Amino acid sequence: MTYQDAITALADPTRRVIIDRLRGGALPVGDIAHGMDVSRPAVSQHLRVLSDAGLLTVTPSGNRRLYAIAPEGVGQLRRYLDTLWDDALAAFAQAAAEKAKDTANE
Repeated sequence: MTYQDAITALADPTRRVIIDRLRGGALPVGDIAHGMDVSRPAVSQHLRVLSDAGLLTVTPSGNRRLYAIAPEGVGQLRRYLDTLWDDALAAFAQAAAEKAKDTANE
């Protein structure tokens, strides 16, 4: 999967809630769905999208499945976001250098 898949999957606010719930560790779908405004089957569909995007791992545990954040999928997204941050810092450094040059020439 790619960072584009992750961004697309995380565009949905329900999926972001699911990711937030999984930050503390692996959970079964029932625990993830508890208290949400969507049905358990809808949560299962969101889990599938997140899994297909490479953001979750799914581990069988008896008669249920445990969902957890996939470090590699999140890592790909983080590497992409880091490049955006690097670009922003480089642009800021360039603007600061130009401003310093303009100030020195006054």
